[in-house]
Amino acid sequence: MAPAFTLGLDYGTNSVRCLVVRCADGKEFGSAVVNYPSGQQGVLLDPKHHHLARQHPGDYLVGLEKSVKAALAQARKQKGFDAARVIGLGVDTTGSSPIPVDAKNVPLALAKKWKNNLHAQCWLWKDHTSWREAAEITALAAQHRPQYIAKCGNTYSSEWFWSKILHCRRVAPAVFDAAYSWVELADWIPSVLAGVTDPVQIKRGVCMAGHKALYCAEWGGLPDKEFLALLDPKLPALRDRLYTQAYDATAAAGTLSPVWAQKLGLPPGIPIAIGEMDVHYGAIGSGVREGTLVKVIGTSTCDCGVVSAEKTVPDIPGICGIVKGAILPGYYGLEAGQSAVGDIFKWWVEGVCRGDAARHAELTREAAKLKPGASGLVALDWNNGNRTILVDPMLSGLLVGQTLHTTQAEIYRALIEATAFGARAIIERFREYGVPIDRVVCAGGIAEKNPMLMQIYADVTGCTMLVAGSSQACALGSAVSAAVLAGAHASFPAAQAKMTTLKKVSYRPRAAQQKAYNQLYALYRQCHDAFGGVNKSADLSRVMKDLLALKEAQQN
Repeated sequence: MAPAFTLGLDYGTNSVRCLVVRCADGKEFGSAVVNYPSGQQGVLLDPKHHHLARQHPGDYLVGLEKSVKAALAQARKQKGFDAARVIGLGVDTTGSSPIPVDAKNVPLALAKKWKNNLHAQCWLWKDHTSWREAAEITALAAQHRPQYIAKCGNTYSSEWFWSKILHCRRVAPAVFDAAYSWVELADWIPSVLAGVTDPVQIKRGVCMAGHKALYCAEWGGLPDKEFLALLDPKLPALRDRLYTQAYDATAAAGTLSPVWAQKLGLPPGIPIAIGEMDVHYGAIGSGVREGTLVKVIGTSTCDCGVVSAEKTVPDIPGICGIVKGAILPGYYGLEAGQSAVGDIFKWWVEGVCRGDAARHAELTREAAKLKPGASGLVALDWNNGNRTILVDPMLSGLLVGQTLHTTQAEIYRALIEATAFGARAIIERFREYGVPIDRVVCAGGIAEKNPMLMQIYADVTGCTMLVAGSSQACALGSAVSAAVLAGAHASFPAAQAKMTTLKKVSYRPRAAQQKAYNQLYALYRQCHDAFGGVNKSADLSRVMKDLLALKEAQQN
């Protein structure tokens, strides 16, 4: 029998990538990355509002066509590939990244009237402008619908669906009124490929719905109209134009339309896997199973685990979500993460030190020579707020211990250690509530390219760090989902066994370094708990918030 192939499309923060894989063994036949053309490295910013981050939906369509065509062209150079044997495709994206669309499922930003309006664009995951609305949703839910936020750590985030829509309603009412509906990027791309022109008919993934939009079958899907009316009188009507049911990865988002099949050079009618968050499909592409924590390390970090749906999972404070079917069908998907990791290193090396890739490498070599604690520094990894376990976007970075002799490399290492400490706090929170973590698998370019960072993570967490076999684990996970949906494998575990691998390298904790890092972590937690407002006897949580308020006041 001729080999079958699937495609995985991975929409990241700065680019979209396409991966062509053979279903039998996961061999990668072609790949291509296309950078988004708009804004600053694909992100639309506003210098007056540092929390704002948007993207132009047109970039997604440009990236879609270019990346697929380029990946297929590369695959055709390999013996045995035939585009006619592509049997399905899957899509993963950042999230929550909702897009305001009209009644025909066209993003407002593609219309001339709205093309330059930042509020009409896709509200990228890292946009924190709705922090006030998130706090309001959290407070109202705690009072009226505590079950709504119990599954997301008792705190609703400014990164998520409803807070962004509510903020748009308040700061850009004309955009809100013009939007017939709002669609997550992970749902919109599959709907475009399937030719869906009615937003209400889009098959939404439970991954985004459950983790970002307070969807749960136990209370009838999305938040009820009475609760939404407490937030704003116009939200209940919007609910009718969203969706009533969300689906796990056993369902197809649709089939490839003739129009897009011709554009891309693929067979029409092949199934499109339900859209999921990049890191959730990345977990599948990294071989996630019960007992495995997958860390997808990029601009931010997302930690994903699964627990059998036959078991009871307790509500876990500070965790981003516990959603049935969100990652693997038949399992609860658990998510946590850090709002900035690679972004912190990029800020320091490129933004402050004015360096480039060579400077990254140089600082890495210098930092690798340092012993734990030798610089006398400890940092907090909150340069873009805290996602887990405090869930507070209004926290900011901190560096303690610098002197007149502190070097760039010492600070660079302290920042890496800070992200490792944040990772340890997440692992400890999971374990505290009985979630098994027997192994940690890391994915992403940082995990592959920075052995020093990986060793620090092992020493800080006390866990052996494994590395996903594919450099594009998220795209691979999307392709795996498509392969199962198309019938190339009987189940997700069977597909993962054949299509995913681990690299031979592993990073094991070293006893001497662990001892030093345990001492340093204790200091990190003192700062973490004081500035995070956990330690009420030494509560410094207003310092960062008051600094941000002063900054905002001086800009107006």
